[in-house]
Amino acid sequence: MFGLHPADLVAVGLYFVGVTVAGIWAARKVHSLSDFVMPRRFGKAFMMMHGFGTSTHSDQAVSVASKSFTSGLSGIWYQWMWLFATPFYWLIAPMMRRFRALTTADVFEARFDRSVALLFVVVGLGKFMLVIGMMLKGTGVIIEACTDGQLPENVMILAMTVMFVVYGLAGGLGAAIITDFIQGILTIVFSFLLLPFVMSAVGGMAGLRESLPQVTGRDDMLSLVAPGEIGVFFIAVIALNSLLSVAVQPHNMGTCAAGKTETEGAVGFMGGNLIKRFCTVAWCFTGLAAVVYYQGQVENPDHVYGMMAREFLPEILPGLLGVFLAALLATVMGSCDSFMIAASGLITENLYRPLVPNRSQRHYLWVARVAALLVVVGGVTLAYTAEGVVRMLEQMWKVDAMMAMAFWLGIFWRRTTVAGAWAATVAAMVVWFVSSRAGVAEWLSQFEGLVSSGVVRTREGAGWQLWLPWQMLSYLVAGFGVGWLVSRFTRPVPAVQLDRFYGLLRTPVQKGEILSQPCTLPQGIEAAPRRVFFPSSDWEIPIPGRRAVLGFVAGWLVVGGIIGGVWVWVETG
Repeated sequence: MFGLHPADLVAVGLYFVGVTVAGIWAARKVHSLSDFVMPRRFGKAFMMMHGFGTSTHSDQAVSVASKSFTSGLSGIWYQWMWLFATPFYWLIAPMMRRFRALTTADVFEARFDRSVALLFVVVGLGKFMLVIGMMLKGTGVIIEACTDGQLPENVMILAMTVMFVVYGLAGGLGAAIITDFIQGILTIVFSFLLLPFVMSAVGGMAGLRESLPQVTGRDDMLSLVAPGEIGVFFIAVIALNSLLSVAVQPHNMGTCAAGKTETEGAVGFMGGNLIKRFCTVAWCFTGLAAVVYYQGQVENPDHVYGMMAREFLPEILPGLLGVFLAALLATVMGSCDSFMIAASGLITENLYRPLVPNRSQRHYLWVARVAALLVVVGGVTLAYTAEGVVRMLEQMWKVDAMMAMAFWLGIFWRRTTVAGAWAATVAAMVVWFVSSRAGVAEWLSQFEGLVSSGVVRTREGAGWQLWLPWQMLSYLVAGFGVGWLVSRFTRPVPAVQLDRFYGLLRTPVQKGEILSQPCTLPQGIEAAPRRVFFPSSDWEIPIPGRRAVLGFVAGWLVVGGIIGGVWVWVETG
């Protein structure tokens, strides 16, 4: 049936039953909007798997394998772009927890005003629709390839949507975190299940080193930093864009702040994402092995990962392809339900409640569930109309960064104003829009220096384009520059509001805190004293504590170990 062995169907069926039961069981603890959106009751192990599960999904395996298939080992940076940002997660997670917010929009309202919060809601909802669509499309592509087209991509998009909506709407973020624990284990299995077999089929690393230049005619297929598209400049700018944007990805409020204290958030956010960096290595080398195995007989690089699964797993053991598909579904469902819940929180808490106040918790809970459905409909629509997974991923990187300049200016500079936050975001959006126009890129192509240096280049099927890292650098500089300039000449945020906001950031979270409303200190807790590097200025750059420094250094040591390990494997086999 559907090109699958009966054992494969049993494996997939058991997975469906398991996650549905877990989601319905978690629904018993959902009695209010805060239970649904931000339960704050989980320990380190659950938070680590939640951080891993929310940030890891099958479209990433598709994009990394696809880009590695076409560009070589340097294609790993299509997910490793977050690698150099990961140690900073140790510092970002406690900050997000100390906001004591339900949504990231609450933070923008506390720092600026409701208008900036509403702007974030609009951008955040666009991001959620895009990423849900991208994940559904990426998973549909793999399943279609695994079943040789007998389960079409469009059918699977609809089926997956129904599945994650059922348990996500029942149990909220609590259900997402509980199922992420199960799905995180399956995702690790999904990532490494293929690798030993496909590497063996091409003669291991020695076979790759020998065969890749012969098949592709290129000597740089095993270079981490390749000349041309994915070089040092590309990696540096993508990494900077990723670091700035990670705090304003709306779902990361839950990833960082659903733990009991800020320690759980830090361990979960950095630890879970470091696990993902290991998994990325497996996706990349599966794509590289496919170059040698298929010898150029692949029409759509997005199908590579699924084709390899269909080729190898049934020959090894009946039911193994079913385990692979269950793990694959786990990656998309574990992320989509988290994004759906975070989106519903934005709509309910920051759009609906201010317009319709003083209703019961049951009322707001039902509004949150309806809002979640609306966001999912938008994501499914994008999944059916999208060009491809890699192109959707690139667009998501840009959406992620649009509110980053306003956020970081507001965190580190007291003088940042409401007008400055708006100006930073609008300037970034305008530069992104203008630089994406084909006519602008075609006009720039008249300048020989821009073409020869690669600032403007052609892309297959798309004509002239401003190269991605230059586009990113343009909107980042415009956002920070315009935001700073406008803030210098517009009315500042009241000092009382600023003192309350920065007081949150200075005050550690106590276990068992009870909050009466978002972004406020619990009754009886005083704000900690100000400890910053420049106490006589408007800059709010905190002096880190011992635990922050040690965790940050440990993160960098792991990052260095991952890069070094891959380099040694490539060089020595």
